[in-house]
Amino acid sequence: MNKLVLFDGNAIMHRAYHALPPLTARNGEPINAVYGLISMLLKVIQDVAPTHIIFAFDRPEPTFRKKILESYQAQRPEMEEALSTQFEKAQNVIRALGIPIYDKAGFEADDVIGSIAEKVKKAKIKTLIITGDRDMLQLVDEKGETFLYMPLKGLTDAKEFGVKETVERMGVGPGQIVDFKALVGDPSDNYKGVPGIGPKTAVTLLAKYKTLDNIYKYLDELPEKLKEKLTTFKDSAYQSQTLAKIVTDVDINFDLGKAKSWQLDSDKVTQLFEQYGFRTLSRRVKEVGKKVEEEKQMSLL
Repeated sequence: MNKLVLFDGNAIMHRAYHALPPLTARNGEPINAVYGLISMLLKVIQDVAPTHIIFAFDRPEPTFRKKILESYQAQRPEMEEALSTQFEKAQNVIRALGIPIYDKAGFEADDVIGSIAEKVKKAKIKTLIITGDRDMLQLVDEKGETFLYMPLKGLTDAKEFGVKETVERMGVGPGQIVDFKALVGDPSDNYKGVPGIGPKTAVTLLAKYKTLDNIYKYLDELPEKLKEKLTTFKDSAYQSQTLAKIVTDVDINFDLGKAKSWQLDSDKVTQLFEQYGFRTLSRRVKEVGKKVEEEKQMSLL
């Protein structure tokens, strides 16, 4: 079966940067996040055996969410220079591997990934989204063959998330995550939802009423204090719902065929790894690349 892996480049770079000790390239520049990203890519290729690979990254321009809420993500500190300088290097390696990169001004990588995942449903290809971002669990769709593959600890342990695993992790199903976040908010993105409503209450409400709209439709059934909170912060709840929802119809010039042309072992990759001082990774790439080619030949027999 064909398998597409969609990498959330920003999420994996951040995770790698904080999971690994400092590393420097031959010129003294930091390189640990690039090392971690490529290590994760090789692990996924070994564990998942994808036929297609795509990376998505954020862009520097403000997104549409910033226009909806000026304080969106405003509390986040500036990205450390030791990390920000590694993104170009990471993308150089990804392109050298023949893997396409997608982004879109005004949108986050999440939206690009959500839109690609939606587009390929008609192609009947299993899609695995590689990310550490739990927000992306809203994209899980077993009928549409869309799953998440999330690192659980550092960059090594990873788990595939379908509907069952999403409910176990979040307390609600993929289709309810946006409404869950509309109620509880998200401190990391700096939107508040309905202050005073925590995860337990949100899960209880969604178990009974299923959607945010239904909660407001049957508001009179709720205890007075809870009803008061929901009434007072109704605008905030619906604004949070909009901010939490991943866009799945971003206009991108997408070509699934290009995602199949990746190749691990090439002169470009060897040169870059030498420049970055990736001796161990260089050996791993050759080993994994050899296995991939052997498996391709076997599948043709």
